[in-house]
Amino acid sequence: MSTALFVSILAVTIQAGTSLVYASVGEIFTERSGVLNLGLEGIMIMGAVTAFAVAFHTESLLWAVLTAMAVGGALASIHAFLSVTLRADQVVSGLALTLFGVGLSSFLGQRLGPEGSPLVGLVGPKFSRIPLPVLSEIPLVGPALFNQDVLVYLMYLMVPVAAYILYRTRPGLHLRAVGEDPATADAMGISVARIRYTATVVGGMLMGLGGAHLSLAYTPGWTENLTGGRGWIAIALVIFAMWDPWRAWLGALLFGGVNAIQFRLQAAGATVIPAAVLGMMPYLLTILVLTLITVYENISRRLGAPAALGVPYMRGER
Repeated sequence: MSTALFVSILAVTIQAGTSLVYASVGEIFTERSGVLNLGLEGIMIMGAVTAFAVAFHTESLLWAVLTAMAVGGALASIHAFLSVTLRADQVVSGLALTLFGVGLSSFLGQRLGPEGSPLVGLVGPKFSRIPLPVLSEIPLVGPALFNQDVLVYLMYLMVPVAAYILYRTRPGLHLRAVGEDPATADAMGISVARIRYTATVVGGMLMGLGGAHLSLAYTPGWTENLTGGRGWIAIALVIFAMWDPWRAWLGALLFGGVNAIQFRLQAAGATVIPAAVLGMMPYLLTILVLTLITVYENISRRLGAPAALGVPYMRGER
């Protein structure tokens, strides 16, 4: 493999994995609190469509990103209200959120263009690559790692910060305690509802940010089904990562790497393998890895899922 090809594949790997990192870390925070959110696909695609629409009309990438995060947080708050306050079935609520988000994004995509025209085919502001001085000149990996857009650099910072908050701070300890044993956490004076609401909304904001990266940086523009199932992949990555931000980062890069390789094979005219099969490669690899991890963890009995995941809690109940 030539150096240029390696750099190209590594760069695309990071770009393809960035949105998954945001979404999976957001889901990790949500699930660590004991709330299962299966609405990732709907939240991500709503973040993508609103980010692109705001960027097109205002020409402000900052407002576009903030809007996507606000929309993600708002949708997640609906799930939090249903799951935490009303104690509704979290699986049903999450699936309903996905259906709602996918349908609403399709509707908005047909009407958020100029004078109510579709967004499809429009060109708006996008995040450009910004090479970092000195770092981008590091041989081999520098041009791939440090010649990226702002949201990729933010992802580099977000993962260690998320891990630090989760494992090294009091709020992170409270979050994990609520996810493991909400009754005990409540007895210690921790507000279970507040922790779960906060974690779910913050997680939703990160999911919306992941969607914004898709429409403003990775594939600038808007088309229906832009997320292409990435929300479901992110849910699978959380299990693969055993609810750890660092492992989620590695899993997202694994998916992104397979995605980058299949694109390069298609561009090189690898006609022996049908394009549809190449497109399935990232998803097939994810299923394979999850199967192997699940088998291994069942044997070792340490999967690591929060004990109270998906279990509603009401004060006074035991």
